[in-house]
Amino acid sequence: MTIEIDTARVLCSVAELARDGCRGFTLGDGDWPLRGLVVQVRPGVIRAYQNWCPHLGYALNFVPHGFLSRDGALLRCHSHGASFEKEDGLCIAGPCRGRRLLPVPIEEHAGWVLLAAGVDPQALRDQIERQRG
Repeated sequence: MTIEIDTARVLCSVAELARDGCRGFTLGDGDWPLRGLVVQVRPGVIRAYQNWCPHLGYALNFVPHGFLSRDGALLRCHSHGASFEKEDGLCIAGPCRGRRLLPVPIEEHAGWVLLAAGVDPQALRDQIERQRG
């Protein structure tokens, strides 16, 4: 049986998440590709969010794949210290408390995490512009 994967939708491998807990990704071309992160909440549960802090609109990380708190329990914005729950992206501490990270619909297939079928990366990216108001 041959398994086909749409490589244009691949965000990371499940194995990378088991090892590191969180991975950043860039999907698309041009000046404004979709940038995000994939995080393992617990074994078998994976979430993805856009890499955009609702406080001032900065990327959450300073270094590649550096999204987690020191203990790995939370996602963290390294610009201003906001902390977000991995399960639902809710900010529980910091300047944007009560706001959420923008989710990215995903699916798992044959050991890979992919952007969900039929999802337009540019439409997701446009959510940021709507949030900025």
